[in-house]
Amino acid sequence: RPEQIVEGVMKLQEIVKKLAEKVYEDYKDETPVFIGVLNGVIMFFSDFLKYYPGKCELAFIQMSSYAGTQSTGIVYKKMDLTKEVEGRHIILMEDIVDTGNTIESLYNYFENTQRPKSLKVATLLLKPEVYKKDFKIHYVAKEIPNKFVLGYGLDYDELGRNLPDLYQLEDGRINH
Repeated sequence: RPEQIVEGVMKLQEIVKKLAEKVYEDYKDETPVFIGVLNGVIMFFSDFLKYYPGKCELAFIQMSSYAGTQSTGIVYKKMDLTKEVEGRHIILMEDIVDTGNTIESLYNYFENTQRPKSLKVATLLLKPEVYKKDFKIHYVAKEIPNKFVLGYGLDYDELGRNLPDLYQLEDGRINH
């Protein structure tokens, strides 16, 4: 059961807008391809695109490593990329980065198969206390503690994605 609000709707919009403007500063003379990592990214991705003032294209891919609140550590691709993006400026759009296993798998997949002109990662949320990977998360809207969060696209066993705010589970630590 969701207990504590992490962010309010207005604050969420504010941090998403700020992130979109920061990405635009780096890509204003380009047409980047934003690749949304389904399903959790859907609300963040939609709001981000509303605030992004430049030219852009979009695509989706789906990965998974979760069962309930536990990361299984095994990342697998559930849905193929929806667009040809070889040789383009790619920004992988994530709802949340915790251990980094999923984003590392994605990053390596794009780096090795799509030969991007550039490849960066943008995330709504980052859990720095559990993120132990060597590569940089280029754009972070907000850092949060290692508690399980849901709402605003993030789920608990597929439920809660439609909540307009972010919530954390009471005593909801994820064991990695």
